[in-house]
Amino acid sequence: MRTRNQWITRAETGADIPAIREIVLAAFDTPSEAGLVDALRADSSWIDGLSLVSTDEHGTVVGHALLTRCHIGDAPALCLAPVAVRPEYQRSGAGSAAVRAALAAAGAMGEHCVTVLGHPAYYPRFGFTRASLHGIGVTFDVPDEALMALGLDPDRPLPAGTIRYAAPFGV
Repeated sequence: MRTRNQWITRAETGADIPAIREIVLAAFDTPSEAGLVDALRADSSWIDGLSLVSTDEHGTVVGHALLTRCHIGDAPALCLAPVAVRPEYQRSGAGSAAVRAALAAAGAMGEHCVTVLGHPAYYPRFGFTRASLHGIGVTFDVPDEALMALGLDPDRPLPAGTIRYAAPFGV
């Protein structure tokens, strides 16, 4: 799939794992997010096809977005985390392309709800709104505007309740 910025998006392959790790290490201040991706890849929360990369026209992986299983109350949902882009490609649309591809893949799989704990100025562009507006919360302190949710099926309401993250998140 090509976006208007000419990014190519696709599901990760085994060959992409080292590049994804390098991207995540470069994009964050600590190695904990890279370790999280590795731990999620080995966890039952992993869903094949929901780890998406964006590449340039030469096939170089420059961005990554990951969706894994979480629950809101007893309802299955997805967690978007982490999203990472090589620093030299940040603000180029590579991250947005990976996120949009991940959300489209989740919708095509029949998934219904995605949550994200992230920058409140970035994620609304994908349709995310404050989770608290839907009765969704977490058991730890976060700014209300940073916890967001998105419904992938407009005919189904979002579930209300407390988010239960996969074990590798450590919360």
